Amino acid sequence: MSFTASDATWDHPKTDGKNKVQWRLRWESDLQLDDHVELAGFFRTCYGPTGVFNAKPFEGSRSWAGARPELRAIGYDSSGVAAHMGLLRRFIKIGAVDLLVVELGLYGVRPDLEGLGIGHSIRVMYPVLKELGVPFGFGTVRPQLEKHVARFSRNGLLTILSGLRVRSTLPDARLDKPPTRIEDALIVVLPLARSMSDWPTGAIIERNGPEL
Repeated sequence: MSFTASDATWDHPKTDGKNKVQWRLRWESDLQLDDHVELAGFFRTCYGPTGVFNAKPFEGSRSWAGARPELRAIGYDSSGVAAHMGLLRRFIKIGAVDLLVVELGLYGVRPDLEGLGIGHSIRVMYPVLKELGVPFGFGTVRPQLEKHVARFSRNGLLTILSGLRVRSTLPDARLDKPPTRIEDALIVVLPLARSMSDWPTGAIIERNGPEL
């Protein structure tokens, strides 16, 4: 399956439309070392203000935190990488049901562009998600972002589920930590090839791998 670079653009809100962000869809195997170095620096810039620990996974040329994405939507402007969202197809388990999903993660917007929102990256990704033929898109966000994501859910494109727990493996097996962790998170679901009524019920979602 092949996707060409997206021609989706949006304007910086403070530049009178003179500086646009161009979104490109990049398969992981097509990225070069320079791409990974640039993306790693982007994530350190995005996540560093929230704590040194959050930026640590992106040291050097590592452009992923847990699971590695297979496809990325990367927004570029005249200053380099402006925004990013990763995609990974995987099976999760909800109750007794194994469910194929497209997990969305590694979301970031450069600090000087904050406020442009997750909505732009989802809009760029959505045609690709539909083309993949996977039943649902799936992601988790911190409870602090509920109002931010809820604004985008008003058009019915996605649904937010709360009161659920997600169990994931750690990216690395460590002697000083348990191999899995359980988190309370907001679940974001995008119905793609099936309707929201087909989403399984269950209090715990097993990621069966590290978070994207």
